[in-house]
Amino acid sequence: MKPEIITDCGERQFASNDALKKWLTDYHLTYLLAHADDGVIWGRFDNGKLTIANEVFTKPDFYFPPLRLSTLQQCRIFGQQGEVLLWKYGEKWKWRFIGNPQEDFIPESQILWGTQLEEEPKNGFTLVSDGSQGLKHAVPLINIPFSPDKKNLYRPIRLEVRHYIDYDDSGVAKIYLSRLVDLRGT
Repeated sequence: MKPEIITDCGERQFASNDALKKWLTDYHLTYLLAHADDGVIWGRFDNGKLTIANEVFTKPDFYFPPLRLSTLQQCRIFGQQGEVLLWKYGEKWKWRFIGNPQEDFIPESQILWGTQLEEEPKNGFTLVSDGSQGLKHAVPLINIPFSPDKKNLYRPIRLEVRHYIDYDDSGVAKIYLSRLVDLRGT
């Protein structure tokens, strides 16, 4: 029988983009990772304020989408204390919160794109590019240990994930839920 680690869930309505940002800020978590029709959105929370990558890097040759209800598909805010997942379901928004339970879990470090520093960090974000693909994104991290060798394709950025385990009546284990925990540069 799976443990109950989802401590809150339900449906939400938002009157505006500002109402969405206010609701996300109320959880006092660290990072935002969202998927929208026009791209991936990174954000970070500092002292109760949400900063999105498109507010930091505004050059016309870089496009980072804004956080908008009209294009948002799903959004995760996360940190050591827990994760909120918000997703579009038809015309409604559904959400759930996972705290930091003491359940069995498997930690995983997912490797993210980014082999080189593209531009010096500012406002807690670093613009990175991937040498093999040419992709760019602005991650809410600084002091990422990139190699000075432009031919080195090592990717030092990691997204830390926990996969929670459930056991059936015969003791067979399965992963039944996963959540984002942290973002770091190795």
